[in-house]
Amino acid sequence: MSLNILKILRKTTVFFAIPLVFAAFSACMDTSNITYTPTDQKLPVHIKRVAVRPFTNKTPQFGLEEKVTLALSEELLKNGEYTVTTENNADGVLIGEITNYMLTPLQYDVNMVANVYKMNVIVSVRFLDLAENRYLWEEPALQATKVFSAAALPGGMTEEAAREELWETLAKNITLRTVEGFGSISSISRKKLPPLPDGVEPGSPAAPTPEADNNSNGGVKEPDL
Repeated sequence: MSLNILKILRKTTVFFAIPLVFAAFSACMDTSNITYTPTDQKLPVHIKRVAVRPFTNKTPQFGLEEKVTLALSEELLKNGEYTVTTENNADGVLIGEITNYMLTPLQYDVNMVANVYKMNVIVSVRFLDLAENRYLWEEPALQATKVFSAAALPGGMTEEAAREELWETLAKNITLRTVEGFGSISSISRKKLPPLPDGVEPGSPAAPTPEADNNSNGGVKEPDL
């Protein structure tokens, strides 16, 4: 009699134990409540001093490279995360290139004179680790855009004033990318690059400057060093 009871107890234990084991296993495998937090991809700790190499300019617009280089240097100094120095004394260097500059008319007055413009500038930027002699990151198409009215209109501005705002925007974005790391700012897709009007060469302005209108109408590894 006691032997039969023992067998029944064993079967009952197994019957209840199997669902409990399965439930525990399912709980271990349930990842619905797990949050993945990627690690910060910032610059290595040995990089404490950075330099800004003078930008190169692939557009026909003269002098743009000097403006953006100066704006970036000033923004890095203002940020204060890294010491800004010359390339000979730096641990890493920012290397940039202005690849696109376009000025497109958006609106015309009754005389068909453009009075609202869209300015678009795209730069390519890389960060070179001088100690390791390798690129740590690259943003091939950082974009800044400004829509503005011609200087003759109330609240309008000159092309040069609009440029200054774009240099400030680009400088802040590049600094953010350098200090905060991957994901803080990113390039636009090459598929989304603004199309060039017919007959306009890459890097050239898409329309006469606002000043011209006003005057004429009265109003990675193995860096390539």
